[in-house]
Amino acid sequence: MPSTNDDWSTRHSVQTNARRTAALINALSDENPAADTVALVLREHGETGPAKLSADDIAELRAAALLLREVFATDDVDVAAAVLNRLLAQSTGAVRLTSHGGRTPWHPHLDSDDDAPWGEWFLASSCMALTVLVWDRQRPPGGICASPSCRNVFLAQGSGPVRRYCSRRCATRERVAAHRRSRA
Repeated sequence: MPSTNDDWSTRHSVQTNARRTAALINALSDENPAADTVALVLREHGETGPAKLSADDIAELRAAALLLREVFATDDVDVAAAVLNRLLAQSTGAVRLTSHGGRTPWHPHLDSDDDAPWGEWFLASSCMALTVLVWDRQRPPGGICASPSCRNVFLAQGSGPVRRYCSRRCATRERVAAHRRSRA
């Protein structure tokens, strides 16, 4: 069946939300993430409203990020699905459609309302995006960088060999370090 614009739009939205999820998890992995840094990540990934984040907002977002990191920590699709099912059961509401009062196109939400706290929104929207990726690809949505000096999460996109690193930079750094160790 040929892909339609609606299919593309849905896939694009899921990818955008999944990329935002990974970027926020990485930004929130510091002990004390800066509100300005987190707000910048939100804006870079489509947040249009003012992202005024309090210390409590950052704490809620960080708690959600730690829960979501579990999905990236496994290379087993059954475990990824089980983690997502647990998070969906414990942390989200019923699926509903919203247009934020006509300000956006209709789209699904799993949080309690359009003014849900940042942490609740992040966990719910991320669970939805990651769930669709697992469903669509039948594999975990990504992983955690194998570089001991990095540990960022990343999305696994496309086919090909299993990714171990979040970037070429990390892969090259580890390859060079291994080469130096073997020559020593």
